[in-house]
Amino acid sequence: MIKDRAKGNFLILFGKKLEELRKSQNLSYRQLAQNCDVDHSDISKIEKGKKDIQLTTMLQLAHGLGLSPKELFDFEFDITKSNDDG
Repeated sequence: MIKDRAKGNFLILFGKKLEELRKSQNLSYRQLAQNCDVDHSDISKIEKGKKDIQLTTMLQLAHGLGLSPKELFDFEFDITKSNDDG
């Protein structure tokens, strides 16, 4: 079973990657929101790791950034370490 801590760590890393990609294109929350039809406040929450999202939202974000969806997952995440109790 994946623990809540591991899920939280993944959401934070995903959010940081999204923020990095958005900023690399000099896009504000609102500009990205206009490009992908995701509310700007939701983008902020996603970047902070405070909002879990659906696959379709990931597709919209990738489209809004002009990227392949796999580029949103280009970060290191060790599920075995993140799922440890210690």
